[in-house]
Amino acid sequence: MKTEEAAELLAIARRVLVIGSPGSGKSTLSQVLARQFDLPYIPMDRAFFWLPGWRMRPREEIRTLIEDAISADRWLIDGTGLNTLELRLTRADLVIWLRLPRRVCMWRLLRRWLQFHGRTRPDMADDCPERVDLRFLRYVWTFDRDLVPQIEQKLAAPGVTRNLIHLTTQDEMDALLAEITVSV
Repeated sequence: MKTEEAAELLAIARRVLVIGSPGSGKSTLSQVLARQFDLPYIPMDRAFFWLPGWRMRPREEIRTLIEDAISADRWLIDGTGLNTLELRLTRADLVIWLRLPRRVCMWRLLRRWLQFHGRTRPDMADDCPERVDLRFLRYVWTFDRDLVPQIEQKLAAPGVTRNLIHLTTQDEMDALLAEITVSV
């Protein structure tokens, strides 16, 4: 999809979902888009998944929070969350899928860890200082192999928006951001 077409889709979308591997730039892009299009920004880690001290919310509570959030008329949700992806996909007008190379995601995670080491980043629940462990690195390393086929299957399901923007490089993300600042 051309950058101009992607910007046009963004301009009319009321419910936007940004998905991708950790470290792909979901939160950074989402915050810019939410401001640019005056959409309520909902980071999944902070809003749904985590409680202070890295305690995971109960699964049913997560689902209820997501159902409440997506019932709104306008939102931009940042996060892949495979177990509830179908809920968000059926309500989204537009999906932006960041598919940056694994090496880029790993580098960004390392950079983020260095930047926020010992502190909680803004899109994370309170008292959840930045951390990187082997399990998380393995999740990112195998994201394309293990999760991409599942995401593709969910995107192909009936009732899911066909408005999909794939961004595979930082240059494509930058071009989209440049286009929306020109066209808006």
